[in-house]
Amino acid sequence: MIAAPASRSAAQVLVASNRGPVSYTRADDGTLTARRGGGGLVSGLSAIGPDAGAVWVCAALSDGDRAAVAATDGGRLDPADSGGQRVHMLGIDPQVYAGAYNGVANSVLWFIHHLLYQTPLEPSFDQDFRTQWSAYREYNGAFADALAEEAGQGAAVLVQDYHLSLTPRMLRERRPDLRIGHFSHTPWAPPDYFRLLPDDVAEQVLLGVLGADRAAFLTRRWARAFTECAAQLLGAETGERDGEPTVTHQGRTTRIGVHGLGADGDFLRERGHRADVADRMAALRERIGPDRKVIVRVDRTELSKNIVRGLWSYERLLQTHPEWVGRVTHVAFAYPSRYDLAVYREYTDTVREVAEGINERFGTPDWLPVLLHVEDDFARSLAAYRIADVALVNPIRDGMNLVAKEVPVLSDRGCALVLSREAGAFEELGGDSIVVNPYDIEATADALHRALSMPDGERAERTGRLAAAATALPPATWFTDQLRALGG
Repeated sequence: MIAAPASRSAAQVLVASNRGPVSYTRADDGTLTARRGGGGLVSGLSAIGPDAGAVWVCAALSDGDRAAVAATDGGRLDPADSGGQRVHMLGIDPQVYAGAYNGVANSVLWFIHHLLYQTPLEPSFDQDFRTQWSAYREYNGAFADALAEEAGQGAAVLVQDYHLSLTPRMLRERRPDLRIGHFSHTPWAPPDYFRLLPDDVAEQVLLGVLGADRAAFLTRRWARAFTECAAQLLGAETGERDGEPTVTHQGRTTRIGVHGLGADGDFLRERGHRADVADRMAALRERIGPDRKVIVRVDRTELSKNIVRGLWSYERLLQTHPEWVGRVTHVAFAYPSRYDLAVYREYTDTVREVAEGINERFGTPDWLPVLLHVEDDFARSLAAYRIADVALVNPIRDGMNLVAKEVPVLSDRGCALVLSREAGAFEELGGDSIVVNPYDIEATADALHRALSMPDGERAERTGRLAAAATALPPATWFTDQLRALGG
């Protein structure tokens, strides 16, 4: 057990996540440049105010980050680099980090929760996996140590995501006085699929999350999957307290919460009407041509996003409804993701090949059926949102999918949303979407036709309701609601 620090600077609110609110790049002359990030956690911590004494614990992700950590006292960054936020960045050994992040978090836990394995061939948990699992435990332990060191007596700690599934229990062992929450930004696998993990690993992951006082999820579906795993694999008891589900195991009760992260409407509307977005809108419209409908998708080239089947569905639309040939353009932004993993590089190549095949088959001198971009450009994404007539969001499985929430907020003319029933956003947006089975190419092609054919009035009414639902729990409120539920 580690005692609470006596210093008056001990934090009363802490966040732990793999990626922090600041990153560093190092120039050839060794100069470090800090770049501040955005997102829900950043706005959430800002919402609680400067008097909360909040600290963010994160990992060094790059050589620049590690150089910045080496130049500090114990990884505590200069608040000037992070917009005044107190940040404790961990200089974890690069090999340990690689084993934890790529070897376990992204190649195993992500695949388990998104049901991505081709089970006749994978997974295969050999000695290499055991080495990586040891790294994952060490990585989680480093976070637990830093949180225990920074937290004041009885502080509230919000641990984020599948990278840190072991941290709540480890932190509980070090600092039983703390109020600990864990939030899963991914789906949670159903018990039959979760059992693909080695028995001891599955148990450690569940026990790790159950080390929290409260474990929260994006939807009720993912929360139920977790409680079912705990009941079936651990023999835990499920119940209810104050209207929330509970899981009780080994004498401890963990409350189960649901917080459906929404889009930041105010930010999107302001950012989406800046000059750089207008410039990109003009460039896109010039490439699309006049009087054409626009189907938009914006994703990372993540296997679970189902980009290839989306392209196949668009191709099938052009085959089965030739009236749309020359009258619609599919704007597909597939930004690089996890390029250090071969399977992701191969998937990106497949996305390019399918898009090029559609253009070769259907394209004309004055019409390109697919505009594919694989270079990240946030302003261009917002421009695409604004010109969208249809948004295609068809993931195999997704914790939430904020694109489904963001496009209706920004679309200038209103957009029809074609939405996978396997996206977390389906729970809130399904009633005003055209819902699809993400594996069904024929049905998705038909859904695109229905979306393109939707009368203007109906599309506008649906878009209004979608935008209202999408912004019901903006990031700052999402964060403070969790803190309040934890007793912070």
